[in-house]
Parts: sequence; structure tokens; C-alpha cells
Amino acid sequence: MKDLSTAEFNKIRDYIKANYGISLSDEKKTLVHSRLRSTLQELGMENFSDYFDLLLRDKSGDELQRFVNKITTNHTFFMRETDHFDYYRDNVLPYISDTYNTQKDLRLWCAACSSGEESVTLQILTQAYFKKINETGWNTQILATDISANVLDKAVNAKYPTSSLSTLPKGWEKEYFKKVDNQLSQVADAVRKQIIYRKLNLMDAFRFKKKFHVIFCRNVMIYFDNVTRNDVVKKFFDVTEPGGYLFIGHSESISNTGSGYEYIKPAVYRKPLK
Repeated sequence: MKDLSTAEFNKIRDYIKANYGISLSDEKKTLVHSRLRSTLQELGMENFSDYFDLLLRDKSGDELQRFVNKITTNHTFFMRETDHFDYYRDNVLPYISDTYNTQKDLRLWCAACSSGEESVTLQILTQAYFKKINETGWNTQILATDISANVLDKAVNAKYPTSSLSTLPKGWEKEYFKKVDNQLSQVADAVRKQIIYRKLNLMDAFRFKKKFHVIFCRNVMIYFDNVTRNDVVKKFFDVTEPGGYLFIGHSESISNTGSGYEYIKPAVYRKPLK
């Protein structure tokens, strides 16, 4: 098999940027080569040009999905950037329960949910909060989306290494998970069935019937350039309810003035009420 040439890398890089918003520096050439090499071997192809032509001809979408699964980064873990979950529990949920007590409809979107640890944590926090304040009848379903079918399958399956649950608050493992075997635990049905997983590309138009009270999109826009990031944040703003919140990763930032959101604290923003 021939090595990935600079011209081939540029074609693939431009395609990724145009269709998925991900910007790859020159230094990522080796990474792209290593991630796609096994695919070319499976297809019996000798060069990346033939593979790229196959992607462009793919009408079924199967090869494109395999490409996306290979090229995207899906690193996550339970309680990542814990202070966000604390702020959601201590500030956001009280605001929502007070403001929308009549409707009893919490609308939360985990954009780029990866294998589901974030959405599971948020669903548990939400259920625990309403149980604590003795509120019933709330719709607490969470929408969780990602571009990768591989990680969505893992999220729907909701089985995690039991060792990965050690960072969770005391008592959560016993109450919200059930042992599958010596190595794996599965999220309890009461939590798992309240999370709706769907495939979604953040570059596509957002077509939601209702706006969201909370959007989590963390450690994704770090892969976007400024123009793409601003476009995505504008789309988030348009589907956020007045008074609603946007959480991004601590390594990310957005324009306070240009986005429309107000800065609350590091990586937490809010849409003005008026």
C-alpha cells in the first residue's frame, strides 16, 4: 500500500472540513493515515486516491459512515469537567423547576454525546433532583446526538466497565446501574429509557419543533475553526429558549458579544431572558 501523499491528505482534509466542520492541521496527516490504513487493507486498495473516489461515489452511506467512525475522536468519561454537573444541579435545575413548573417539560440536548456518559450523568442528576424536591410528572427525556454510529451503538447499549464508575458520586453505582458480569455494568432501565439517541451532524440545519432549556456541547468545537464554531454557536443560540444555558468544554471559548449568549462562568453561557 502506498503512503498517504500530501495531495491525497489535502483532498481528504478538505472533504472533512466541508462536510463535518473538523479542521485538521498538517500535523494530522500521520493520524489520518493510521486511522484509514486498515480500511484500505480491508477493501484491497493500494492508494488513498482510489479510496477517496469510493467515498464520493458511495450512495448507500455505509462507507461514509465507516469513514466518519474512523476519523472522529470520541474520548469521554464519567464526570468529565465535574463543575459543570454541579452547576447544572445547583443552579440550572432549580431555575427550570421554578420557571416551567406548569409545563413540567425539561428540554435538554447533549450534542456530540459520544458513548453516552454525559447524557447518563445528566439524566441521573435530573431524576435525583426532582425526587429530592418531591416533584412528579416532569418530562425529563434527554436528546443525545452524535455523528458517529459506532459510539451511538455503545450509548444505546449503555454498558460500561464497572471500573469506570469509580468517579461517580457515592451511591450512584448501586442505585442507577446493574452488574452484567465481573467487568461490565449497565445503566438502569429507568435512566436508559429516558435518553433518546439520534445521529446528527452539527453542520446540518437544526430542525427541532421546540427550543431547548439546556444544551451541552463540550470538547467538540475545539476541532472547528473560528468561522465554523461561530456558525454552530449561532445555530445553538437560535434553538435555545430565552434564559436557557449552553455548556461548552473548558478548553473552548465563544465570543460573548457576537454569539448573543451572556458569559456566566468558564465554559457556561446563557441566552438573555429578553
